[in-house]
Amino acid sequence: MGRPVRPQIIRGGTGIGLAPPRPGGAPDAPATQFPKEDTLIEIQWGSPLSFVVSPDGEVQSFSTIEQVRYWLRRKWPVADEARHRALQQVEAAMACLVPVGSARRAFIAAARSAGFLQESLVTGSGRPMAA
Repeated sequence: MGRPVRPQIIRGGTGIGLAPPRPGGAPDAPATQFPKEDTLIEIQWGSPLSFVVSPDGEVQSFSTIEQVRYWLRRKWPVADEARHRALQQVEAAMACLVPVGSARRAFIAAARSAGFLQESLVTGSGRPMAA
């Protein structure tokens, strides 16, 4: 039995990578590592969209595209075609492949399909109704 084989640590670019060891225990030559670019851009969602999301009148305001994506992926009450299309449009807008307006329209259609009502249509004033 030989000594334990450990991977070689490679430092370079913007990260640290591990080169797999060669058979026999000798480390490979440093692997080429491409720098990882984490470019964050802010996607302007526009004015918030508010929907009544429960029979008790709970209102949810969607003010960022990230919040919309989270709801579509994790909290959406129905898995229908409208939700699927909205999620596709939202993710495409986040990648700057389609206009945000297309994602907003798809999201509104999905909200209607899920039975959500726009808050402004329920109250008529854009404010929650008094109890």
